[in-house]
Amino acid sequence: MSEPVKKTEVGSVTGLYSEHTEWSTNLGDATIHAKRMPGRFRTLKYITESFWLIFFFGAYLRWNGKQAILLDVNNRQFHIFNLTILPQDIWMVSLLLLLLAMALFAITSVASRVFCGFFCFQTAWVDLFTWVEEKIEGNPNKRHKLDAAPWNGEKIRKKVLKHAIWLAISVFTGISFTIWFVDAFQYWRDFLSFNLSMLEWVTLVSFTLGTYFLAGFLREQTCLWLCPYARIQAVMADSQTILPAYDVSRGEPRGKLRQAGKVVEQQGDCIDCFQCVQVCPTGVDIRDGQQLGCITCGLCLDACDSVMDKIGRPRGLIRYASLDELEGRPVKKLYQHPRTWVYVSILLLALGGIIYGLNHLGSLTLRVAPERQPLFVRMSDGSIQNKYTFKVLNKTDHNLQVIVKADGGIKGQVLVGIEKPKLVTHGKATSFTIFVKAPDENILKEVTKIVFRVENTEDPTMAAEYTTMFNAPKR
Repeated sequence: MSEPVKKTEVGSVTGLYSEHTEWSTNLGDATIHAKRMPGRFRTLKYITESFWLIFFFGAYLRWNGKQAILLDVNNRQFHIFNLTILPQDIWMVSLLLLLLAMALFAITSVASRVFCGFFCFQTAWVDLFTWVEEKIEGNPNKRHKLDAAPWNGEKIRKKVLKHAIWLAISVFTGISFTIWFVDAFQYWRDFLSFNLSMLEWVTLVSFTLGTYFLAGFLREQTCLWLCPYARIQAVMADSQTILPAYDVSRGEPRGKLRQAGKVVEQQGDCIDCFQCVQVCPTGVDIRDGQQLGCITCGLCLDACDSVMDKIGRPRGLIRYASLDELEGRPVKKLYQHPRTWVYVSILLLALGGIIYGLNHLGSLTLRVAPERQPLFVRMSDGSIQNKYTFKVLNKTDHNLQVIVKADGGIKGQVLVGIEKPKLVTHGKATSFTIFVKAPDENILKEVTKIVFRVENTEDPTMAAEYTTMFNAPKR
């Protein structure tokens, strides 16, 4: 355990700083109205949160006359542009989830909860809801006064307008989630004509109410008490993890500005302006050390840097830094962490599996099962016949006609049952039976390899192969 760093007594805040400093938690006793302050991290936050526009509008993208991305759970098919993923390929979805989880863990171990601060849907929706709130009710001081004021016509007007917009956003969120699983245009037609299925209505109402209450009322309490990631992130970070941190040695002892806006000697750079607290969306005072409520959004850095610029002090009193850096211990390079190589290895394996799967996905999948009872039949002309059950999975969005061919096998073999092309239904496995008959005098081994191939009659490059065996009597 590292040696704790002495912390000078400042007001009611005393104690020790170490990587095991006890966290303080916002219990939600009062609504947090965070101040919005311009800065590089606020700009970055707007940019990253704008990626959620894909969630709202991505399902409306069309491709070849159909929805470009459709997670058709009812028919057990995922359509992604020209790619169709069926239950047989679900292992790739598992690898994708593993890839995303490992990426999240790796990022957390390096830079703490940057996902929470910049990409999490709860953070993004709360930021949107509070932006609407600010536009209608005013800055934080005005919102606090409005909350405490008695009910009158003006307060009712503002509150009704705010909650109406919140509900509209929540309804649109529920619709946007649902249309990834059904055709977007058809859903809107059913929605406007009140013709949605019971499941669709339940999904819409659930997401509407969930978004409305989680983003509008619970806000940061969702992160503290409902989200498991806030809890497990502590075990992913260590003293080498970079996160928003207050430089105690530089900032203490803190005090107010004196001498015409200058910091007096023997006083730290922190002027106790509380701007870092006022901009924090979870109500954290970063000067009290790392806390459970910190979502690593960096807004306190913007606030502190702007104050440092005004009083002529260097930026970085609050900055992204590791605890080892702040306490003067050696800081390891990223590649010197064993966990980094573990995460990288898992990421590469998952990514390699996904790439392999996509390259070998194909539009057709063939499985051939030889008849086991009996293995073969001797015909009246002395030839040996085997029976095979074909299962052709058509992964396209339309029916296909296929022909069957065979490579290898026995010289002079004849395929029976392939006189006409076979119809294979889209999105399903179609079964049919094929017989292979070969002259007994040409059979040299008890078991001979044979390769079956099915081809689309319109596009021979759309094909699939399967290797199996031709069985005969002992030689």
